[in-house]
Amino acid sequence: MFSAFLTEFGKYLIMIKTMFTRPENFKMYWKEFVSQCYEIGFGALPIVLIVSIFLGAVTTVQTAYQLVSPLIPLTTIAQIVRDSILLELSPTVLSIVLAGVIGSKVASELGNMRVSEQIDALEIMGINPYSYLVFPKIAASFIMMPILILISCIVGIWGGRVAGEFSGIISPNVFDRGLRMGFSTFNVVFAMIKAYTFAFLISSISAYYGFHVKGGSLEIGRASTKAVVTSCITILIADYILAAVLL
Repeated sequence: MFSAFLTEFGKYLIMIKTMFTRPENFKMYWKEFVSQCYEIGFGALPIVLIVSIFLGAVTTVQTAYQLVSPLIPLTTIAQIVRDSILLELSPTVLSIVLAGVIGSKVASELGNMRVSEQIDALEIMGINPYSYLVFPKIAASFIMMPILILISCIVGIWGGRVAGEFSGIISPNVFDRGLRMGFSTFNVVFAMIKAYTFAFLISSISAYYGFHVKGGSLEIGRASTKAVVTSCITILIADYILAAVLL
């Protein structure tokens, strides 16, 4: 089992190394990159907005439920919501959601191209399929996923504010005052470090499983499932490592 893991990991590193080559046609590569940015960014935006709003709303309600002591000021609710969204909920939980949305898309798209022999055709024409197919997807994820997570942070905090106002837990003025109290800019930097790390893991792992599909449509589905599961596990491992090292 360990030898199989080393073999798979070696093939993964070879894929990462091989995709960094000089493009045969820059305009063709740029068109593919822009297309992937649009599909990844706008394709995942609705689910990002929905999940983020409810993450912030639920955090506000549950925090207020646990802070039952009258000695604790209401501004503490806003501080907890802010830090929870920035440090964990938006970067990590949303990345797990995006692993299912983006990861399955990348894996199934490349898997279908492998099964239909489109990748073999590119190799025959002298085009490096790693740099033409894999690199634009990883680069687009590296650009768009941090933007989506940044949007999630803003929308999540706003969702917590709206939930606090509508439920009568905390007024908007008190919530806004709590947001400004004890704010550390490093929390935003930490969230972006997580975003870039998770973006690379999701896109590269999904591309690896999709690129190396063997068989038919059934294997494409299995590869997509493996891509999502492996991405989620590596996200959680990387989340712990980053928290232990940087915090």
